[in-house]
Amino acid sequence: MDPVLTHAADNDQHDRRRRPPTMRILVAHNCYQQPGGEDEQVAVEVAMLRSFGHEVAQYNLHNHSIDSMNRFALASRTVWSRSAFLELRRLLRMHQPQIVHFHNTFPLISPAAYWAARAEGAPVVQTLHNFRLCCVNAVLFRDGRVCEDCLGKAIPWPGVLHKCYRDSRGASGATAAMLTTHRLLGTWREAVDVYIAPSEFTRCKLVQGGLPADKIVVKPNFVYPDPGFGEGGGGFALFVGRLSQEKGVETLLAAWRRLGGLIPLKIVGDGPMAPNVREAAAMDGGIEWLGYRPLDTVYHLLGEASVLVLPSRCYETFARVAVEAFAKGTPVVASRLGAMAEIVEDGRTGLHFEPGDAGDLAAKVLRLLVQPSELAQMRQAARDKFARSFVADVNHDALMAIYERAIRTRHPE
Repeated sequence: MDPVLTHAADNDQHDRRRRPPTMRILVAHNCYQQPGGEDEQVAVEVAMLRSFGHEVAQYNLHNHSIDSMNRFALASRTVWSRSAFLELRRLLRMHQPQIVHFHNTFPLISPAAYWAARAEGAPVVQTLHNFRLCCVNAVLFRDGRVCEDCLGKAIPWPGVLHKCYRDSRGASGATAAMLTTHRLLGTWREAVDVYIAPSEFTRCKLVQGGLPADKIVVKPNFVYPDPGFGEGGGGFALFVGRLSQEKGVETLLAAWRRLGGLIPLKIVGDGPMAPNVREAAAMDGGIEWLGYRPLDTVYHLLGEASVLVLPSRCYETFARVAVEAFAKGTPVVASRLGAMAEIVEDGRTGLHFEPGDAGDLAAKVLRLLVQPSELAQMRQAARDKFARSFVADVNHDALMAIYERAIRTRHPE
């Protein structure tokens, strides 16, 4: 599949006199077959950079092309994509960016792309949206529980043994080969100048997984443009996410059985547990499954909801939807797990509950339902948190500092 290459600049949203010098940036991303929060975050970051006047070129590959590849060709490309290596070198010579910013490189771009940038003398930044560089399935979750069996292992053999990627020993083996090969080559230390982790929790896990601690900085994700404060008058709870075991769908449905119709629940998303959700909605008129909805509809629902429920049983690296809820002034009831416990301030911007405990989740939702004054205070605190930490201006300043650090690392004076 041919790469998608676009570049543009939008100069009308910010006062040039207050900006740092604009930059030429190449953003590389391997898009997923099922678009999700990571693809959305990449698009938002590119739009934000262009709004500040930066010249952004994009190199995108799409995983739809995997379906037409034989498994041996895909396995080889996962470890080292010669075509991506050559194409990136050509683009780097053409556009001469001051920084190359990678997001997802798996599997079609591959870590070979870092070496292409290094060969052309371009500083490299890599945002780590998941745990792929230390976990075969990228989520540190297996058989219904958090799993750290491969964390820190030079060869992540448990991930192959348990067929953690696509339930395939061959696909898992190819992923493990990529991780092992590039650990031996020194790719993670030598070919990347700065890594970005979206939360402190994620940074700590990546260090445990063997990435160089001195190269990982924390920069949270953000929402752009600002969707504005919501009314919160819909009188319902909302879930937005993939309908899968690791996202805590079983816990969510069990909690609503306990609540017995006290508060309606709207569920946005699709995935392997869609039949469970459909059955629950058929049995309980208070549960409404909306399926996939575009972002503008999700924002509207977030603004009307009394509370967002985030029941994940896996380590979220950031939980972008929580920050989208904060933008609308909607508190979040979240598992006390991973980055969720870091982003949602218990008793201020939402409440924590014990992961997998449907009774505790039901109790926390009920607490907000019967204490409207606390809910109102949390709404304002959530919006204030968003305005302080998760807006474009703050994120732009942080990203520019990261780019400057990468440039100094690659080209010390």
